Amino acid sequence: MPRPALHLAVEIDGDGAHPAAWRRAAHSPGELLTPRRLARVAAVAENAGFTLVTLEDSILPPGSADDPVGRIGAVERAAFVAASTSVLGVAPVVATTYAEPFHVSSQLASLDHVSAGRAGWVVGVEEDPAAARAWGRPVVEGADALAREARDGLRVVRDLWDSWEDDAVIRSVATSRYLDRSRLHAIDFTGETYSVKGPSIVPRPPQGRPVVLARPGLVPAGLADVALVGGATPAEAGAAAAAAGAPLAFAELEVALDTPGETARERIADLERYSPWEAGPDRLRYTGSAAGLVDLLAELGGHVDGVRLRPLVLDEDLAVLSRLVLPELFVRRIAARPLPGTTLRTALGLPRPLSRFTTDGAAALVEEETR
Repeated sequence: MPRPALHLAVEIDGDGAHPAAWRRAAHSPGELLTPRRLARVAAVAENAGFTLVTLEDSILPPGSADDPVGRIGAVERAAFVAASTSVLGVAPVVATTYAEPFHVSSQLASLDHVSAGRAGWVVGVEEDPAAARAWGRPVVEGADALAREARDGLRVVRDLWDSWEDDAVIRSVATSRYLDRSRLHAIDFTGETYSVKGPSIVPRPPQGRPVVLARPGLVPAGLADVALVGGATPAEAGAAAAAAGAPLAFAELEVALDTPGETARERIADLERYSPWEAGPDRLRYTGSAAGLVDLLAELGGHVDGVRLRPLVLDEDLAVLSRLVLPELFVRRIAARPLPGTTLRTALGLPRPLSRFTTDGAAALVEEETR
């Protein structure tokens, strides 16, 4: 059986994947954090046919040395993107290493309501000890401790999304009842470092649970909807996808494309005068023509369910992607374009989960966590 069409995501934080990307941006440096800039990039991504955009985040400044940059919180930007688009999925990076999972749950549930079911969540971690000082928390050290906080945080967030059953809200004027309190549930979570009672303060999200994206090994496979996998080749990415055990797997792919005036290598060399473009950990990187990228994505389509692209310079590479890459992918039926009126789960072919506080939902949860 042929694999379903490839799903396409793109990271739109800052000016691009290269730390000096701002030097080639089509706008002045002062425009980076303006609503107009964010809306323009999101519109290009949506009109091009991307399934979703992701937004990197951290409590710490995202730059240093000769290339300092700033950012607005990812959830706040995601809410703005959701309000200014109609089809595009929006997935901010949010870490629960130091942030309260109760607040993360409320933020992401609210984002799903604002976007009418187009929200996702890229599960992040805060590895720098400076993040602990910024939060005023004890440092979480070591891979095991970071994974524990991500795992426990994800469990709490999912349970809080489930703590309102789908029909908990009545809104009956005739009986003056807004809620059926019997369908609200305390989650009673107790972990190694904290406990949460619940229930949530936000009604269940339109998708039941926003789509969860995470690196393999960071959280149990049964808790993530999409594994973000690495691999130096398409075959390695496919092996990582098979080992991840999540319903879907997206390959991470850095791209630098030829433009009408310069080759990709010339553009990289120009930016390398200021800062090196360090290769991401175990991540594919493509440099060259739009046609070559189409062929690579066609090959990846035989190994993974989607890709998350990280363009060298957003203003330059996103234009080439929208004009020369995605149209060819759609013509050749390599990639899938999201349809109007669909949730992100529907666009990705993922079922809407039942609340774990229902009988059927509890059984489904056991099945998920024993994969």
